[in-house]
Amino acid sequence: MGTRGTEVPAPLSTAPWAPRCCCRARGVRLSGAGVAPSWARPQPRGWSCPTPAWPTRATTAATTLSPARPGPPSACGWATRPHHRPSSAGPPATPTPDPPSPPSIECRATSYPQAVNCSWQLSPDPLLDTDFVATYRHGTDSGECSLTGPWSCSFGDLQVFSLTPYELNVTARNALGAATRTLLFLLENIVKPDPPEALQVSPIPGEPQKLLVEWSPPSSWPFPEYFPLQYRIRYSWDNNSVPTTVGPYELTSHTLTDLQPGSLHHIQVAAKDLADCGEFSAWSPPASGTPWLGL
Repeated sequence: MGTRGTEVPAPLSTAPWAPRCCCRARGVRLSGAGVAPSWARPQPRGWSCPTPAWPTRATTAATTLSPARPGPPSACGWATRPHHRPSSAGPPATPTPDPPSPPSIECRATSYPQAVNCSWQLSPDPLLDTDFVATYRHGTDSGECSLTGPWSCSFGDLQVFSLTPYELNVTARNALGAATRTLLFLLENIVKPDPPEALQVSPIPGEPQKLLVEWSPPSSWPFPEYFPLQYRIRYSWDNNSVPTTVGPYELTSHTLTDLQPGSLHHIQVAAKDLADCGEFSAWSPPASGTPWLGL
């Protein structure tokens, strides 16, 4: 079973008064340094994913900066009012900026055992330029999670089959304050491959109720020979709204039998680590085919 770790937000304090004209334009500024991905040792035969009972913990921190003392009304033409308090009359109030809330984090090992990919979101939008700093810790080892986009990062140098949880810390910071969330997880529990690729469906001559299905492992899965995958297949045919799922299978091809003769079948494939670590990938884009028509 996959896991997204344990995360517990702390309440944020917000400034009770804020000037209406002093917010900057929205945007995100990136910072971070890369960590070269690597893996240490091959999977031992017969090994199963760790499921120890280790205590989970999550920490959050939130700080806010005190607003400047409001000046006279002529000091840029604004007046102060309670933060987020709706006006009892007149047009709707203009949204005011906030310190960031603790980010909501998700981590997946789509390139296991080479790298961990993490992403996060902020809700509500703080309406200010926001910086993110992402770091990870594993036992006594720590480092930066290299930012790969405005809301994502990646780190490598992983230790497979470790019973020590990884910790990912993401801090969001803007002019009004900062907030941090920590996500804890075991590496093998977040394994989730990308969907299989190059899916093909072919009729088999002389077989009006069979189709040959072939595919390739996801290109993001770096070592399928050492960390093999298992696959399951989902298919349906025209005018049939309930799909059928079969598998798992260890090969990258399979013959579907007992199909509806003369019907167009729609087929998808999903992948999972053969040792049953983590969870199945999303379904691949569908491919379609009709069994042999005898023409």
